Amino acid sequence: MQTDAVKLYTFAYKEGKTYWVALLFVLGNVLFPQLCHLFNLGGPTWLPIYFFTLIGAYKYGWQVGLLTAVVSPLCNSALFGMPAVAVLPVIMGKSVLLALAAGFTARHYRKVSLGLIGAVVLAYQGVGTLGEWAWTGSLSTALQDVRIGLPGMFLQWIGGWAVIRYAIRR
Repeated sequence: MQTDAVKLYTFAYKEGKTYWVALLFVLGNVLFPQLCHLFNLGGPTWLPIYFFTLIGAYKYGWQVGLLTAVVSPLCNSALFGMPAVAVLPVIMGKSVLLALAAGFTARHYRKVSLGLIGAVVLAYQGVGTLGEWAWTGSLSTALQDVRIGLPGMFLQWIGGWAVIRYAIRR
């Protein structure tokens, strides 16, 4: 299995570049879902709103990840009505979990591998599913990402790993 050392950037909230980098990932999380929504069930299938949160948090730290995780769903909802306001707490909760899991994993292990990225995706989805079940009271609703979103989780796992590997070589 391929493993690469990660050159981490951890920007503090007092640094302007934190917000510029986060803005780029927010833009990705706004544009990519619009592309996916061109297809039937594109959002629930591909889970695109999480993709750039994973990359941003893993490469640039939990602060960039957290900004991306919170601002992306709010922008998408305000601009396009998706996600719907009713599901914003769940989407934002999962996004925050993803940002924290990716930032912690990168900082702790200081490398990127398929196993580590897979563990991050499984961790945020597992805990997020339990949180969604608690929030909605519906196990069926909470398991939607697993039932419909497996291609999106696979994209996060393989695509996220590939993009992060590309980014660390630059």
